[in-house]
Amino acid sequence: MNSQIFHPFVLPFVFGMAFVLTYCVVGLLRVIGQLPKDDRKKFWRSLVTPKTAWANIRDLIGDCLFHVKIWKRNPVLGYMHTAIAFGWFMIIVIGHVMLFTLKPLEGVEIQGVERMFPNFYYPIFFKYFAEETPVFAFLMDFFLLMIISGILIAVVKKIHSKIVGVKRIMHFGFADNMIRFALWTIFPFRLIAEKSNIMAFWWLYSIDLMVFMFMLPFTRYMHIPTEALFILLRHAGLKPREPRKGYALAQIYSCPSCGLCIDACPMSVNDKNSGNTSAYFMKRLRNGDKEEAQRIAETCMQCGKCVAVCPVSIESCDIKMSQREAVPYQIKSDHAYLDEYEPIKVESRVSVLYFAGCMTQLTPKIMHAMKQIMEAAGEQYELMDKDGGVCCGRPMLLSGKTAEAQAMMAKNTELIKKSGAKRLVLSCPICYKVFKEEYHLEGIEILHHTQYIDELIKQGKLKVDKNDINYVYHDPCELGRAFGVYDEPREVIESIGHLRKAKSEKELSICCGGSLGSFNLTQQERDEITANSVNDLMFNHPDEIVTACPLCLKTFVRKSPVAVKDIAEVVANQLR
Repeated sequence: MNSQIFHPFVLPFVFGMAFVLTYCVVGLLRVIGQLPKDDRKKFWRSLVTPKTAWANIRDLIGDCLFHVKIWKRNPVLGYMHTAIAFGWFMIIVIGHVMLFTLKPLEGVEIQGVERMFPNFYYPIFFKYFAEETPVFAFLMDFFLLMIISGILIAVVKKIHSKIVGVKRIMHFGFADNMIRFALWTIFPFRLIAEKSNIMAFWWLYSIDLMVFMFMLPFTRYMHIPTEALFILLRHAGLKPREPRKGYALAQIYSCPSCGLCIDACPMSVNDKNSGNTSAYFMKRLRNGDKEEAQRIAETCMQCGKCVAVCPVSIESCDIKMSQREAVPYQIKSDHAYLDEYEPIKVESRVSVLYFAGCMTQLTPKIMHAMKQIMEAAGEQYELMDKDGGVCCGRPMLLSGKTAEAQAMMAKNTELIKKSGAKRLVLSCPICYKVFKEEYHLEGIEILHHTQYIDELIKQGKLKVDKNDINYVYHDPCELGRAFGVYDEPREVIESIGHLRKAKSEKELSICCGGSLGSFNLTQQERDEITANSVNDLMFNHPDEIVTACPLCLKTFVRKSPVAVKDIAEVVANQLR
């Protein structure tokens, strides 16, 4: 214990702390100020709403300290992040607890607030200024060694990432490499300083902290303070309005650039496309590289797998869409043809309206199978687009042409409401997504045909026979990851045959490669993605591949060694 209450070696830390706190306060005001007025109201209201307040506490602890989502994907990386984040948090907490419990230092009164200010550096350099009790000393050493063990894993990950289960890691510039080195050395310097009490190591520890904090706002490590703000904004139910303002800005700086989305992205089957993944998109936005960010946004297939594996739950697909909307694409749009469509005339007893959609129109066997199913179940239905129809609007939305999409959606809304039907059934997950998220069809239930068929079977309206065929089911991106429709199609398949597992399924299902989301992928690059997805589906040697998306069906047929069918087809074939 040293009798003095101040030593110049604490100044680098003090300057660094003052800088980073000032930067964070200014950044917080900037993000809140950039939110639209209605979003700001939602945000402030959410902070005092019990349900969202509990969700905020749960995720602040689970995501910021324990990184539970990383544990689920990769326990080694989960421990690495938890060891550093939770360990660092605990030594700060223990330092403050010790500060409030130690005896007054010679020559200074440290009661109440005076224990914290102006000498707020005490908890950071506690062992220099005061003695610890045995219990506190053990806890401090335990968590410090825990942090160092996490850093050792980080070093191994950097040198040979495959040892910790990561195929690809991100490449960073000078600033990120320098701050990473500072982070890796902070705690070894602290340990040496505490055990040796050599002044040079106390200076190195303090300077290292200063370097880390001065560089923090300009590197990926800014995610450490920003992630907490992002969690609060996310639970307020906000959506990105612009690619680099407000809510989107909070997400950009919350991205830890951990690289988990790189291995998950279907495009990474080709190494040259790993730079088109969400981690690099967020990095480009953070660095202000608008042109490269735009290119990545246009290349993305919008499959959502990066969002599914993101340990921070960053909505990168939404930010890419806002990036597309910011560009005035030269697309000529003439909607005069919309006036030619008259509302559907149906009898009052018709309760189900079936919308096939563009892709199902190009795959008529799905529509024929659905007609068989509805007739076998005794359903009173009408085909909304039996003679052709208006697109749901999703392709225009994907290209950022919101006004054009809204014109299509307005016409469809008119047709649906005037039909008098109370249920809308769709075979295309792309249509399903846009009808669920973009349309306002109050009083009308929207169902994907997998949900509808499952309901008919469970209610006993549809009688099916079981065969001995081994099926594997492919989860379409827009149906599975977007809406969590995983159980219904599997239960349908189990009722007509035997279901085998794919290597990756449900939220980790691999995109078929035919996605309308990408503007730039070549056919060869798409074929590589398709072949990778087919190999994944063939993992347990099924007899047939079943999907629930007409686009996936058309895409898989070209590469699959076995028959590929829509779920409606296999059910129609087993009708009793």
